[in-house]
Amino acid sequence: MSYREALSQCTVAISISESPDMPALGLSNEHLRDAMTEIARHLLALGARLVYGGDLRAHGFSDLLFELIARHRRDANDGDDRTGVTNYLAWPVHISMAAPNLKKISADLVGSAELIYLALNGDLLTPAERQTLALGQPTEEEWAIGLTSMRDVMRNSTDARVVLGGRVDQYKGLMPGIAEEALMSLQVGQPIFLLGGFGGCTRDIAETLGLAPPWAASRLAWPGRHEFEAFQVSNLNNGLTAQENTTLARTPHVDQAIALVLRGLLRISESPESHVITN
Repeated sequence: MSYREALSQCTVAISISESPDMPALGLSNEHLRDAMTEIARHLLALGARLVYGGDLRAHGFSDLLFELIARHRRDANDGDDRTGVTNYLAWPVHISMAAPNLKKISADLVGSAELIYLALNGDLLTPAERQTLALGQPTEEEWAIGLTSMRDVMRNSTDARVVLGGRVDQYKGLMPGIAEEALMSLQVGQPIFLLGGFGGCTRDIAETLGLAPPWAASRLAWPGRHEFEAFQVSNLNNGLTAQENTTLARTPHVDQAIALVLRGLLRISESPESHVITN
């Protein structure tokens, strides 16, 4: 196996959304987009597959991933026909979009990325089944059920998770999306990488785990934050030492963060039975 293919058997979930702390950090949302681009580019270059639960908004993070995989399309390993990027669509997301638009987007992505449609309970819907569904406006309860179901499916279909940014208000669901995705990973011991340098929900999680000092005192506790108090740094299970995880949670430098994520993933791929390095 070449170095380029070192992560060819690894499927990585990307958890990202806008961070409310960017202005205070002297950064903009463009910095967050650039960070995601570089992280995804390096993972794809090493053969990893990427999974995201996006909403297909114009110029959103899904668009960014689709553009990236189109530019960096690479030959798959023999016998491996998986696409580079899989975008899961929760029922409340796709049910509010016109079926012809979804069909066109799917057609445009053939060969590089794919859309996966989910029912409200997380069951898979074929494209043909989705085409038969009428347009609808989901309730708040349906948003919560549908998003949680999607995140559960994503957790079960990925090997590791990279987390950065994250809203702490104005979100749909039971808790901030970044928080629910990170919590699900921690609960099953899935390797998770917390890039706290962009603030937001990710940094709050890192702070709760003792990886970062207290943030602004005015930050209100968001629903579900207390659940992270049950976990320690070792539960990140990501192949990095405690010091490396501390650096990852605090660094504002994308190159340094990427190097640490790749280091952890490569350690895990070389020794899959031991995800935790304690010294």
